[in-house]
Amino acid sequence: MPEITRAAAPQDSRLWVERIPPAYWIVGVILLIIPSFASDFVMFQIFGWTFILGMIATSLMFLGGYGGMVSLAQMTFAGVAGYMVAIFGDSAITNISMGWPWYITIPLALLIAVIFATCIGWLAVRTEGIYTIMITLAIAAAFFYFTRQNYDIFNGFQGFNSVLPPRLFGVNWRGPEAFYYLTLFWAAATYFAVLYISRAPFGLALQGVRDNPRRMAALGFNVTAHRVAAYAFSAIPAGLGGILLTWQSAQISPGTVGIQPAIDILIIAVVGGMRHPAGAFIGAFLYVILKTFAVDVLIALGLSGDRFQLLIGLGFLLVVFFSEDGLLGLWHKLRASRARDPLTGERRS
Repeated sequence: MPEITRAAAPQDSRLWVERIPPAYWIVGVILLIIPSFASDFVMFQIFGWTFILGMIATSLMFLGGYGGMVSLAQMTFAGVAGYMVAIFGDSAITNISMGWPWYITIPLALLIAVIFATCIGWLAVRTEGIYTIMITLAIAAAFFYFTRQNYDIFNGFQGFNSVLPPRLFGVNWRGPEAFYYLTLFWAAATYFAVLYISRAPFGLALQGVRDNPRRMAALGFNVTAHRVAAYAFSAIPAGLGGILLTWQSAQISPGTVGIQPAIDILIIAVVGGMRHPAGAFIGAFLYVILKTFAVDVLIALGLSGDRFQLLIGLGFLLVVFFSEDGLLGLWHKLRASRARDPLTGERRS
């Protein structure tokens, strides 16, 4: 009997590998070899920022796509983790920062972000629709003004600077290539973790709560507990993104957690598509490209660079107008149209 088990194991392993879509292999290989030909700016600014914003937007996608809850507080959760790393760790503000080691600072920052998100979720899940959005927006605004006006803990509008990642294994993790692989690793971990949770019993129950909370309650599921737990889980990728964002810019200030960044995360998630975690990273990549190059294009055309937000807004309206599920929705519609016969409208075999 043990011999049969040992013989079957490699076959099961091969079957698992074969189930991975070819697109995953292609994208994975491309992402791994990008540093071999990309510039430092592309690795650090374009892709590093894309992975970070994608992680924060994935936390919103998890709440909205699987839980049916739209939150404008995800950037706040990220900011809480970023601020905690600066407060408990090292920064140029030595009279506030405590200088604790990274293996205490990072888990503690994530824990505080999760606790904060749990408290916010406990309040927000008792409302629905526009009221949930308004509550989370009010919390984001309150946190922004609190950090801006508090100098004893958050150092007011100046915030913290010289917040750098720990130097582990002799590697400068803020170097372009090292930072690229660091953010790629955590972005991939976030992506697959959200995919796994969505197919686990908790994720399936959460989607049932999204579709029919009364029936799920009748079946014995605690609807409120599942929704609050979803907020708590969403704080983990958001908090990781907030820490990486703080390390990328080497600083964190109230501007990082302002109202505009909170809305930007919503735009990224909606434009990319709320149906699948990949949508968050697609939306983040498009946003970073526009944010980085659109101003230069507008100036070259003789227009004011201040119209960048107008360009983002027009793009948002166009995507939402043609697809309720963002760019992923457009892609699925295109694939569905190609799979149908143009004359009969029936699916091709």
